[in-house]
Amino acid sequence: MRSHSLAVAFSLLLAMPVHAQAPPKGWAPVSGTALANDYARRGEHEKVVFLFERLSVEEQTSLAVFPVYLASLQALKRHKEAEKLARKAVKLRPEDAGMGVALGGVYAAAGDAPAAEKQWQKVLAQLTPPQVLPVAVEFGRRELPQWAERTYLRGRVLAKNDSEYAPQLIQLYTQSQNQPQVLAETLRLVAQDEKQLPFVRNMLQNALREEKDFDALEKLLLAAVQQHPEQASYSELLLWLQVQRKDFGGALVQARALDRRSRGEGIRVMELASIAQQNKDYESAIEGYAYVAKEYRGGPYGNAARQRLLQVREAQVRETYPVDAAKVRALVADYEQLLAELGRTPETAPVLRNLANLHAFQLNDRAKAMALLQEVIDMPRVSSDVVDEAKVTQGDLYLLKAEPWEATLLYSQVEKSHKDSPLGYEAKLRNARLSYYAGDFKLAQSHLDILKEATTREIANDAMQLSLLIQDNTVEDTLGLGLRAYAAVEQLVFQNKIKEAIMGLDALLDKFPGHSLSDDTYYLKAQMQRRTGDFPGAIATLERITGNPKYDVLSDDALFLLARIQEEDVKDKTKAQELYNQVITKYPGSIYVAEARKRFRKLRGDGV
Repeated sequence: MRSHSLAVAFSLLLAMPVHAQAPPKGWAPVSGTALANDYARRGEHEKVVFLFERLSVEEQTSLAVFPVYLASLQALKRHKEAEKLARKAVKLRPEDAGMGVALGGVYAAAGDAPAAEKQWQKVLAQLTPPQVLPVAVEFGRRELPQWAERTYLRGRVLAKNDSEYAPQLIQLYTQSQNQPQVLAETLRLVAQDEKQLPFVRNMLQNALREEKDFDALEKLLLAAVQQHPEQASYSELLLWLQVQRKDFGGALVQARALDRRSRGEGIRVMELASIAQQNKDYESAIEGYAYVAKEYRGGPYGNAARQRLLQVREAQVRETYPVDAAKVRALVADYEQLLAELGRTPETAPVLRNLANLHAFQLNDRAKAMALLQEVIDMPRVSSDVVDEAKVTQGDLYLLKAEPWEATLLYSQVEKSHKDSPLGYEAKLRNARLSYYAGDFKLAQSHLDILKEATTREIANDAMQLSLLIQDNTVEDTLGLGLRAYAAVEQLVFQNKIKEAIMGLDALLDKFPGHSLSDDTYYLKAQMQRRTGDFPGAIATLERITGNPKYDVLSDDALFLLARIQEEDVKDKTKAQELYNQVITKYPGSIYVAEARKRFRKLRGDGV
């Protein structure tokens, strides 16, 4: 009867002279696996070998014992014993090709590279389809990626399928940063199986690191789309890649093609145009919405496309400096024409709100704007979101009219009715800004602390920026006098009183020379100068930031805005290209680098 525990038996053995050590009667050696594993983890390999060398050959080559035993022999550089053990394992377990890989590993550890190469070649030559994955995994575990690759490629031959093991090879090539092979396997896989597109996109996001990698994949995909126009997966992947690169013009071509192929009635183009709109590529967004409005006028997205088309045109007009009043009036006429055609219904209520924005902020007709917003609020069956969006805009109007109590009342109503939603967060941010404008920084900060955790990234970022502005400028100036003056100017900007805002900024610079807000003040002044069409003045102001090492926090912002002014307003493409290149090289960690690189390439004539 086996009555002795392994721990007791082993303690007795250690107490005996080494030459006299022998397992006591009744000891079951196979039960020593757990203890041996523990010794192996602690690096006590002599004890591991002592326990395992007394087992039967079958037990020594079992999956539970063999890897630990072999590793300990190799750690002790007992290569001959390790080879003997591995040979036994290969002979006793021919179905487990991993044993053959281990034998090659023994030769490699002993410094016999030719023998290891020969053994691994033998493993691949005798490989069967069920053995491919475990053998490749074993090579990977041993950090032999080239042999894992050969295993998968051998498995592909056995399977007689050019895309077999493509996911595994893509992962392998990604880890080794073998970009040409990643791209080749990617195209091979999506051509065979469109269902692999999500996996491929995910892998490519990890694999594509440099601009040349994106260029190489785009070149391959463009050629594949031209050669195999019937293969939708190539167009899908190209569309995804172009969106990643923010090449919305190129992506629009693929979206239209895919939409026609799938008979989607414009849905793919609408989605793409929406992404372009969010990224402020207004030309591509306009082109996309115009396409749907024309080609699918009577379709399910036709009217929505017409509405969004006008929204994008409105955004474009607002952000083209100086704002062209004639274009604003033309846009108002188009909105009214759309309402005349579609009627004033719950579906067109957002159009009324957009029209109110134009009257309020561009045409300074606040009475008209307020009437339009009230029409939305009073309209039966309008969604609560649209009604509350109108209330937020009404709050903005009251702020324009310098009636903050009315404004905060409306913002607070929306906060309460849309708690923990983007619209509710937007209303809370409005309340925070209202407190900030009033110089109540403590109350503003209490709102912002909540908003910094908002699920909407844009709102969270805005809250973080305003919070940091308050914190940074109330440390030394504990009364916040400079910040109060700056906040008052920002309120003038919100009220579209641009000339008064510029005068306020100049006064702030005179009254608080060397204040920590100086760089923010210059940056805001440059933005306002641009809005009035004073491009030389904006450039000179921004250069006060870029030329002063003290203003390092906003240097990349100022440099990027300088480049945009040269490109979009002054139309000096050479200068703009030079400035974008400075953003890329001087501030590689800047949030503007990706956009700067895109614009630089476009100006250089590369396309995007």
